[in-house]
Amino acid sequence: MNPSKTLIYDGSFNGFLTAIFVSFEEKINVADIQRNSQGQNGLFSETETIFTNVEKAKRVWNGIRNKSHNAITNVYFAFLSEAEGVELTLYTYIQKLMASKNGKQLDYSDGIVLRISQLARSVGREKHRMEAFVRFQLTKDDIYFANIEPDFDVLPLISKHFRNRYADQQWLIYDVKRKYGIFYNLEHVELVSLNLKQVHFNKIHKSDAFLSEEYDYQTLWNDYFKSTHIKSRINRKLHTQHVPKRYWKYLSEKKEIA
Repeated sequence: MNPSKTLIYDGSFNGFLTAIFVSFEEKINVADIQRNSQGQNGLFSETETIFTNVEKAKRVWNGIRNKSHNAITNVYFAFLSEAEGVELTLYTYIQKLMASKNGKQLDYSDGIVLRISQLARSVGREKHRMEAFVRFQLTKDDIYFANIEPDFDVLPLISKHFRNRYADQQWLIYDVKRKYGIFYNLEHVELVSLNLKQVHFNKIHKSDAFLSEEYDYQTLWNDYFKSTHIKSRINRKLHTQHVPKRYWKYLSEKKEIA
């Protein structure tokens, strides 16, 4: 029997799918799958660093999708829950899915299948909550800005809703907990990061920076929208690593892989 290994990946969804591919291809006895930002646990197992490979990730994605469209949604939504140990739970779930003759008839009395379904539903509820309750404030350069702190990493899931609803406005939704945002520039949506030292929470208070319902652009956003330009902060590599192909069309009009 092969010794057990802990697989270390970069934290992206495609990185996780690559780890699944490698584990199946090399018939690894997986002890755990951990993000490289975690302190590695598992004193009695070897570790192997997994390097993200989009083509390998796509093969896993397509394999799951061919088994069940519902399962692929469950896998992605559960991954975005960021629940402790979710990677190993997903690994076991995918094993069960691939071993089943019909992925549409997974046994929901099985604890692993039920756990993934529950996580996916929780993420789905948070997605709808954000779509309903995000509140924008207009900056003085006519960009609608909102900062949020959702329970789960739902920015990739809410992009389509806001692009369709506010197609004629520039807007930016920023997740202050995860330190990245989605920016719509009237053409497409892209992932951006901001290096602001201070972010004002709409849900907590309004500061003196709000004047006539406008965010004080000069004091808080000058570095981004004038000096350094927001486009210089867009990381397209991050874009393709963190969002599976099914959702790329909601984030950008560009279909090719960077």
